Amino acid sequence: MSLCCPVDFILFALTLLGVAVFHHHTLLVALSGLGIITLYKLAFTGFAAGPGLLGLVHHLGHEWVLLANLLGLLLGFALLARHFEDSHLPRLLPRFLPDGWWGGFTLLAIIFVLSSFLDNIAAALIGGTIAAGVFRYRVHIGYLAAIVAASNAGGSGSVLGDTTTTMMWISGVSPQEVFHAYVAAGVALLVFGLPAALQQHRYQPVIREVPAGIRVDWARLGIVAAILVAAVVTNVLINLHFKKLADDFPFLAVAVWGVILVTAPLRQPAWGLLPETLKGSLFLLSLVLCASMMPVERLPAASWYSALTLGFVSAIFDNIPLTALALKQGGFDWGLLAYAVGFGGSLMWFGSSAGVALSNLYPQAKSVGAWLTKGWHLSLAYVLGFFALFLTLGWQPQQEPGQGQAAPAMGQGALNPSSISVSADPHGNGREG
Repeated sequence: MSLCCPVDFILFALTLLGVAVFHHHTLLVALSGLGIITLYKLAFTGFAAGPGLLGLVHHLGHEWVLLANLLGLLLGFALLARHFEDSHLPRLLPRFLPDGWWGGFTLLAIIFVLSSFLDNIAAALIGGTIAAGVFRYRVHIGYLAAIVAASNAGGSGSVLGDTTTTMMWISGVSPQEVFHAYVAAGVALLVFGLPAALQQHRYQPVIREVPAGIRVDWARLGIVAAILVAAVVTNVLINLHFKKLADDFPFLAVAVWGVILVTAPLRQPAWGLLPETLKGSLFLLSLVLCASMMPVERLPAASWYSALTLGFVSAIFDNIPLTALALKQGGFDWGLLAYAVGFGGSLMWFGSSAGVALSNLYPQAKSVGAWLTKGWHLSLAYVLGFFALFLTLGWQPQQEPGQGQAAPAMGQGALNPSSISVSADPHGNGREG
């Protein structure tokens, strides 16, 4: 990579910086950035598919299936999350919490598990709602940070649990290639969960009262299960038998929405969620499209330390476009990257969509200083979780999504950690929004 940073990346970085600074105008900033980057490439550099308008048309023709699938899943999973919430099962969960500080940790573990099959935003909001009840609205900021971290960590090893991992899945990364992120996520849960539970217990202990007369709506839970099964089965069948067709049509989005529409007479979806969800989805799709235009061949080669760094960057910049860049570049260990970009966004309240959503319920969380000082355990958990995975399973790069393991590149962090001595240079040769 030359010392001169391409203008494309400068414009992209300015767009992400604008998103980080102007939280209330994210869609406008993202669309403006997309427009400026598109005009620049039309006028000066062209696209990977060619120069000018024809190159842009070919580029959009290549990307539309990914964007359509992502849009369909983002909208569909928002309705799925509301079905789960309206099943009333989350309102019964406090009954199963133990007394003392252990109850606070158990709630974090429940959020972790929920996020493995619900969107991490939904898991964080459900956890925040439960916390408001069991702690009588007296929730410590350190514990709020832990709720966000639990939702992001729980989604990092599941292709259904986070937008970043869903993007990987749509792009051809198999669920098995991200599942080992749970090694890091599990370690991180212990590291941040225990001190956060103790913080909360000292601030306000658990109160396990549950309103009388609550009944689980099993039909809504059945709809949730049907949507998840349709998504998984469709993606597996397409990738096993109809891979070429999957490049030309958004089968995944169609399968999810087919179940939603067929089951609508049984339980009406919360259609009122769609306008606001569409706005957030268009914001994310704009950033993904910006990332797809970047000349990734000018980036440093993928390595474990670049994955580690991306995690810290995700605390400030949205992890969706960072993941899109990594997918376009290839050569990453997708499980390590999924943990890094997923959990790394927890380090700031605005670093992940789950953090932004939860801070809307708890405005006191919108303080960078308080988040960093009260949630000190998150940074420690991120680093320890990352190296717990790296030092046990190593760096397992895949050159392109869906391909077999790539041959390690000399000098790009491709050593097996088991061969690294204690005195090894941590920056020697041998990071995740």
